[in-house]
Amino acid sequence: MKRRAFIALLAGAALWPLTPSAQQGERVRRIGVLLPLPPVILAGFFDELGRLGFAEGRNLTVDRRGFSTPYEQYPAIAADLAAAKVDAILCAGEAAIRAAQAATQTIPILAVTDDMVGAGVVASLARPGGSTTGISILAGDLDGKRQELLLDLIPGARRLAALSDAHTNTPGQLQALQDGARTRGIELSIHAVQRPQDIAPAIEAARAAGAAALNVLASPFLHDNAPTIIARTAALRRPAVYQWPDLAEQGGLVGYGPRFAEIFRQWARQLAKVLAGTAPADLPVEQPTKFELVINLKAAQALGLEIPPTLLVRADHVIE
Repeated sequence: MKRRAFIALLAGAALWPLTPSAQQGERVRRIGVLLPLPPVILAGFFDELGRLGFAEGRNLTVDRRGFSTPYEQYPAIAADLAAAKVDAILCAGEAAIRAAQAATQTIPILAVTDDMVGAGVVASLARPGGSTTGISILAGDLDGKRQELLLDLIPGARRLAALSDAHTNTPGQLQALQDGARTRGIELSIHAVQRPQDIAPAIEAARAAGAAALNVLASPFLHDNAPTIIARTAALRRPAVYQWPDLAEQGGLVGYGPRFAEIFRQWARQLAKVLAGTAPADLPVEQPTKFELVINLKAAQALGLEIPPTLLVRADHVIE
């Protein structure tokens, strides 16, 4: 081999271990997550983030320890992320946000949760202050609207049940649902769960309480366990409504709320701004603006349930 070719070969070999970002001299951002959800949930999020110039393997690294993590592990993982001085922490749900806020007051926290102002994790939507911003998904209001949908779905119902996340759904939220049911002459039982193994017994308890239908409240934990909930409510022949329209397309009976994918694209756009240098205090908390009602007639038929025509007319999408 000629000397010049040999030197060129050695120079190329020296570059092989380097990432593309290192070759380009581009700064690599590091983010951590605190999500009771699997990584696949964020596929659209990372696609949007890549479109905005931040791609894993190029100029972004992700600490994945916090995916599908039990709530009790949040404080330790948050402390590790703060010690590692990541560039941002992604949090879904109030428990994750509080763990991150306890671990750091300087690292940006990008959050998605029910009511960020009501939970006290930001000062206001327009001026969040501190190091936390994100998306407030109006879950408390939408849980109430979903309860009304159940009453429209089963006009003669006198008892309903709500499946709640003991770590996420607040006493104030639950009281508002019970007050709303009471004004309609409806008895509402609340069935709180903390672990996946609590879900089936809770749904069975709702049936034993005489509930005609189930309101599955907004919660990342309950969303992650939606296949179990859908299967169990079908087995017990209990109609249920879910926070995401996507879940009606995955076998649930009724879903009402913003599109799951759109929330995460919105979230990615916020993170891109933070990674580009915008302070969270200067980045207003956003809210969803579009909501969809999806009804699954296949699920209704399996339950022996006839959907009122007035409800079908209101639906954005009906699965035949």
